[in-house]
This record gives sequence, structure tokens and C-alpha cells, in this order.
Amino acid sequence: MKKLRFLFLLLVSTSVFSQIEKYPVFKNCDTLQIAQLKTCFKNELENTILKQFVTPTNVVQDNYKGTVNIVFVVTSEGNFKLIYVNSPYKEIEEEVKRVFKNLPKITPAKYNNHSVEMQFGFPLKIPLNENIPEEVVEKPTNVVLVEPKKEPLDTLKKSLFPELKSQLNIPFVHSAYNSYDYYINKGENTHTAMKPYVYSEVLPYVNIEAQKTELLQDRKTWFGRKLWNEHLVDVQGKDFWITLDLPIDLQLGKDSQGVTTFNNTRALQINGGITKKFSFSTTFYESQGRFATYFNEYAELIKPDGGNPATIPGRGIAKEYITDAYDYPVAEAYLSFTPNKYFNFQFGNGKNFIGDGYRSLLLSDVASPLPYFKINTNFWKIQYTNLWMWAQDIRPELTVDGAYKQKFIAVHYLSWNITKKLNLGLYESVIWDDTNGRGFDVSYLNPIIFYTAVEFATGSRAGNVLLGANLKYKFDKVSLYGQLVLDEFRASEMTSNSGWWANKFGYQLGAKFFNAFKVDNLYFQVEFNAIKPYTYSHDELNYNFGHNNQPLAHLWGANFREAIGIASYNYKRLYAEAKVVVGKKGFDFNTVADSYSYGGDIYRDNDDRKSDYGNSIGQGNTTNVFIGDLQLGYLVNPATNLKFFTRVAFRSFKPTTDTAILKTANNTWISVGLKTDLFNWYFDF
Repeated sequence: MKKLRFLFLLLVSTSVFSQIEKYPVFKNCDTLQIAQLKTCFKNELENTILKQFVTPTNVVQDNYKGTVNIVFVVTSEGNFKLIYVNSPYKEIEEEVKRVFKNLPKITPAKYNNHSVEMQFGFPLKIPLNENIPEEVVEKPTNVVLVEPKKEPLDTLKKSLFPELKSQLNIPFVHSAYNSYDYYINKGENTHTAMKPYVYSEVLPYVNIEAQKTELLQDRKTWFGRKLWNEHLVDVQGKDFWITLDLPIDLQLGKDSQGVTTFNNTRALQINGGITKKFSFSTTFYESQGRFATYFNEYAELIKPDGGNPATIPGRGIAKEYITDAYDYPVAEAYLSFTPNKYFNFQFGNGKNFIGDGYRSLLLSDVASPLPYFKINTNFWKIQYTNLWMWAQDIRPELTVDGAYKQKFIAVHYLSWNITKKLNLGLYESVIWDDTNGRGFDVSYLNPIIFYTAVEFATGSRAGNVLLGANLKYKFDKVSLYGQLVLDEFRASEMTSNSGWWANKFGYQLGAKFFNAFKVDNLYFQVEFNAIKPYTYSHDELNYNFGHNNQPLAHLWGANFREAIGIASYNYKRLYAEAKVVVGKKGFDFNTVADSYSYGGDIYRDNDDRKSDYGNSIGQGNTTNVFIGDLQLGYLVNPATNLKFFTRVAFRSFKPTTDTAILKTANNTWISVGLKTDLFNWYFDF
């Protein structure tokens, strides 16, 4: 008989999964030894489903071929409970529900001799004849079976993707996370705003291993396997694993203003884990690059004090390379420890993101990596995050003896699943520095205190507090989301519509559409963002919500509105993504005649404003921005996320008045490259 071809996905639903002593038992399996119950359960389940399942007529007529992913639990009472069905046909979903409703009651899984609930995933292939079960030979009850010997350490079966069962972060890339969110949304008590996700959080809902395994190619040589399927170095033992890879980002292109662009990134990445509770990761990037004209000009505009020519947005401080390019090294690393199902602790240098959109108004990943310590707590319907970060200001006016000015940021974020479909997140953060030698104020270490009370108790000028909210409502294939950020406001001025300068707030509205129009892996997203002038800024120069001359929230800073549309599709290793951004932003004139701050630059002293009243979004040097971006690519290696791609981007930038800094320009940027996709890099500003 042919070998087993269908993949049976077993997902954790309780913290004791890895220690389950006995699988659920069908009646036909109750005479078998414990070691045989797993295989018997799989085969009995598949046989039962295939005998009862009737392929809907329209599915047959459409000649549909694909895999229907089914997630279910066997309850502690032995009943089958369907969680969700991923199918482009409503008729298939209804048929799966009918079949599971008729499945027999069985003996539940056992742990410590107690009945427990156990969760599974089952891929049903259509047409049904592609499901070929494994033959199970029943043993006579009077035959004593010999338990298999344990394999020595050096012959243990290795996983191609050991990181999937670790406490590491899943690299935060929007395109990947959007596909994860579709499955995570099916869960009744899940949280999606705090990113990056940890693998162990996602695996109960998304079988990433199955997704990656499906893409593997049959390569016989060592080089072929390493290029197309595997990590470069992979060492695994009974209680540890280590992988080593050499990520790259090699790009070559040209923009319409005649600039030849390139990027040459070579990196070293080491990931590992010791037991299932502790994981670590370190990545060092050595990079040189020259980018499109507008990107180079902005990088030089936000350059640091001390002679270095630029700060590469999203990456870090750059030194000169040849005569018109940049050398920008970046290091990221973190430790992750999950002692139990309630807590995860992380300490490292990297990025965090809060929200369900493409942008975030609360905390984004658009700035350079920075040191952080994070505690994620999960219980009941709550996920509660404490995050402390160390940022710096690199402007000349705050640099002393070549040392950049440091500041500290503390964040609380509480995510609450009010219902199975509605999630509410509450956010607060505070920024302070070393004024009067206070250093890292231990008052802000309190994990549940309100920061406004601490700020008041330590002095009215002792910090800058931001408040916010995140909201999400999920349907079957659509999720709606939004954000609100409050910097300062006065209720009486809010209702008067007078444009008072200190009504500083922003909001976001958006929607995601998964498997759109019954097409698997077709994704749409629309989003609108608006932020009032002077939001995120402060009259104390170091209390702005920024790091390394970059915003820590929205890439555009403040004093703007924008609309974003994103469409993506992937088929096996091929993918395509299109993005359109349309916006209006108000800049400063920065001339002798008009040196006022109009609220778009979060690093400007907001006491330099032109007027207390009459302020509105887009004021100042009003600029219309249009960005179109199309990327086509091929996933070379699913283990490392190595991609070959080509990208075409168009940017139209039209200020009302051309200045020394702002100039009307259209720029088309074409590039092609090979990159290990490990983070979001934003070029749409």
C-alpha cells in the first residue's frame, strides 16, 4: 500500500499537550496498545469522514481541487466540537458541519489519568480520492507487544523548522501576518494587536509547518536542500536546537531621476532554544546602499549630530560609503522565556508594534531598533503587555560631548475580548528623561499603575503621557479595526470646533478581507489615518514620541490624512502585492519669512506654533502625496523566507510652495533583488 500522503495536523489546545498520555479512542481502537492509538485515531477519523462526506454538486462542477483545513477539538466528554472550516465554498463548510455533527462519541484523551480536551487540525483534500489512508494492522489481544526502544540522541528525527516549536518571535512582515490573522480570527479567545507574535501563541490556530512543508522541493544535493528548503546549519538535540543562517538583501535598480540604486546586506543570524521554555535570537546586518532620490534626501535630512551623513529610516545611523552611498550596520537580538502558559518575558534590541492595521498610531516598527523589556501576560479573556524601551535623540541641540540624549518610554497595553468577535485594547505610554538625575524612574516600573497619576506626582514637567485605544470586530472573512490616540485635549475646545492647537489626537479606520471572492489567498485591505497637528510633539524637546530622528508611531509624524489600499495574492511560492497610498500633509516652510511650526514635525517645539486657534489638518505648506507600489516575487526558501522579487514604485510629491527642503517631484523607482524577508521596510512617505 502507498505511504501516508495526507498530513494530520495536531495543535495544542492546553498546556499539557506535549505530555498527553493517551490519545482519544474510537471504539475500533480500544483493544490496541497505547503506542498504536495515535495512528488508529487518525485513520479511523479519516475513514469515517470520507465515508460520510458528500462533495457538493457545484464543487464537482467547478472541478475544484484544493485542501479544506478543519480545526476541531475532542472534548473531555469525548464529543467532537468543530471550531472552524477554511474553504472557499459555503457548501463545503455546511457539509463538514453535517459530518462532524454525526461523528460518534469516543473516549477522550487522558492526562494524569484525567480526561482532557485536545485540539486537532485535519486537512481534507478534494477530490476525495486524493486522501489515501495508512493501513493499520490490528494485533490480537493475546499478543504482547514490545515497546520500541528509544533512539539515541544522535539519531533523533530532526525537524526542518525547529523554531516553530519555540518561544521566538515570528518575523513581523505584514504579508505573512495578514495570512496568519485569518486563521487566528477563527479562535474564540485570541489577540492580534500586539506584534510580533510568538510561535507558541500562533501554532494552536495556524499550522505553519504544514504550510512550509507543502512548499518543499525534492532536492538531493546538500547545496540544493540548503538553498531551497533548509537552514544553512541546523543542530538539534533532545532539549536544545540551534540554527545558523546568512540572510541577504541584494538589490539593484534605478529611479527616474537617473540615480542607480543598490543595497548590499549580508547578515549572520543565530536562533536557538533550550528546552521548550527558553529561546534566543541574534542577527547582525552589515549593509551598504544607495536608494531613490527622495529616500536619500530624507535620510540626510534626519542625519545625526557628529558628522555622519544620514540616518537610514527604519534601520539606523549611517556613515559614508564611497561618495554618494551609505554604510549602515544594524544589530538585533533578544531572549525569550515562557515559564508557563500565562507569561512570556523578552529582553533585547528590536521593534514592537501595536495594532491591526498597516500603520499604527500607538506604537509602530518604522523607527530604528531600540532596547526593550517586555512582559506579556495571558489569562481569561485578557492579554496584558508591559513594555519598557530606551530611546535617544540624536539632534545637535541635545547632544553633549558627542553623547546622544537618552530618554525612557513605558507602555501598558490591555487587550480584552469582550465577546467572541469584539476586541478592545486600552493603551497608555509615558516618555521621560534624566531631568534632575532621576534616570530610569522606578515609579514607572509598576505594571498596573496609571501613568498620568505618576506624571502628576513627579512634577508637571516630568513626562509626556499618551493615551489610546484599539478596536477590532471580526466576521467570517472580514475584520474591521480602528485606533484612537490622545496626546492632549480639552473637552470644551473639542466641542467648540475652534481648532485649538492642543486638541492633539489621531484616529484610524480599516478593514481586511480574507480569501476574497472565494479565491484562496486573495487579500484586500483598506485603511484611513488622520492625525491632528502637534500630536506626539512637546515643548520639552526630548519628550516627543520619537527615536533617532524618526517617529515611533506613524511614519508621517502628524498633521496629515491618508488613505491606503492593499491587494495581495500568493500561489504556492509565487506572490504579488499592490499598494496605493493617497494623502495630504502639512509641512513647515522653514524660511526667514515663515519659521513657524505647523505641527507636522514631531521634533519641533510646539511652542513655536503660529496660532493657538484655527489649526487644522494639512495646514502650513500643504503637500499632496501619491504612492503606487507593485511587487512580484518568488519564495526561494520557506525555512529562511528568502525571496526573489522585482518592484516598481511611483511617488508623486506636490507641495503648495517649493522650498529648499520640499520640492515638487515625481519619482519612479524600479528594482530587482534577492532578500531574506525578516522585517518591514517602509518606503511610502
